[in-house]
Amino acid sequence: MIHSLFFQNPVLKGSIKVPGDKSISHRSIMFGALAHGKTTVTGFLKGDDCLSTIKCFRSMGVQIDEKDDEIVIHGVGFQGLEEPKDVLDVGNSGTTTRLLLGILAGLPFHSVVIGDDSIATRPMRRVTDPLKQMGANIDGRENGQYTPISIRGGKLSPIEFVMPLASAQLKSAIIFAGLQAEGATTIIEPEKTRDHTERMIKHFGGSIKREHNRLTIEGGQQFKGQTVQVPGDISSAAFFLAAGAAVKGSELMLTDVGVNPTRDGMIDVLIKMGADLTIHTEEEKAEPVANLLIKSSQLKAIDIGGSIIPKLIDEIPIIALLATQANGTTTIRNAEELKVKETNRIDAVVQELKKLGADIEATEDGMKIHGPAPLHGGRVSSRGDHRIGMMLAVASLLTGEEVQIENFEAISVSYPDFLSHLETITNNQ
Repeated sequence: MIHSLFFQNPVLKGSIKVPGDKSISHRSIMFGALAHGKTTVTGFLKGDDCLSTIKCFRSMGVQIDEKDDEIVIHGVGFQGLEEPKDVLDVGNSGTTTRLLLGILAGLPFHSVVIGDDSIATRPMRRVTDPLKQMGANIDGRENGQYTPISIRGGKLSPIEFVMPLASAQLKSAIIFAGLQAEGATTIIEPEKTRDHTERMIKHFGGSIKREHNRLTIEGGQQFKGQTVQVPGDISSAAFFLAAGAAVKGSELMLTDVGVNPTRDGMIDVLIKMGADLTIHTEEEKAEPVANLLIKSSQLKAIDIGGSIIPKLIDEIPIIALLATQANGTTTIRNAEELKVKETNRIDAVVQELKKLGADIEATEDGMKIHGPAPLHGGRVSSRGDHRIGMMLAVASLLTGEEVQIENFEAISVSYPDFLSHLETITNNQ
């Protein structure tokens, strides 16, 4: 599907409540299923990825009821999950794939995990290798590197696992397996990654210990059903934060946004670039939440790399667009993980933004963006990647010309209402 966007002299005004956090929505279903009793989730993201997680757990015998404003999971515990009668289809969701493998590793039955064409190209041995070390019987294309992946779980042994890369998905998969192992599993991170899994364990009555970048999880824990309030996804808010900062005369309020300190790299980047951003924090519950007020700003180039990268890996495409409007050369380093997302996001961002006139080049582990650069219209593609699609839609605000976006429907993975929200704030003048 090709979608054409044209905004003439746009000014962004108003307030937006972005959809629920994708990472937390996935985990709310998983922990709700693994707990005993009823879990009620509000603010759940009903995007394609999270619906794939629901589908997988229903296939394992978990009753999950969808209402207008809440999801109710009737948890059965680890022991209550049933062998699926068919393959577990994760769709386009890497989070579902990797975390599900950690859960399946300890379950005494056989299952096969498949996904779409994009998932079939994404590396899984980072997860399957340590799960094999713990005792799971796993096979797949290239020895478990790619889906379809066959897994027969069972008795697991704890390990001390030094993570080769900073990945919350990898960490979470080993945590789920460790919860089923006999003894204590230790995970050592190279950099602290998003901690939604650890917070969720505690919220559901479990425990996990952290000493610096060293995590210890005891096996055999039992969880009880809870109420989960999913905050707005900062990775979705990032697109409107960038738009508000870059489009002249704009002033936007984003409400109830999750500002978990392991996910707030976008806020740090905006402040360093000189954006006019005001943070109104709210009472902290399981996850910290804030209202964010962004106004159009004079932006300056910065260097982005090192320990901040895990805190904003999903926001880098929109940060690259923002950098095209900043004074100077912005450098993004240490972002190799972008190569194995829904697309190779380094190449995708560089090639698609060049079509609109950006002065941008790829590097081995990131990119360099020279600004400010006037952007123009053109025909571009999301490449089936929701974050590339939304980034290009925001880019259209800066061109003053028509931008045609191929495969725009990919945005439904994380933000089905993105376009209607964008049109609301551009027409509210």
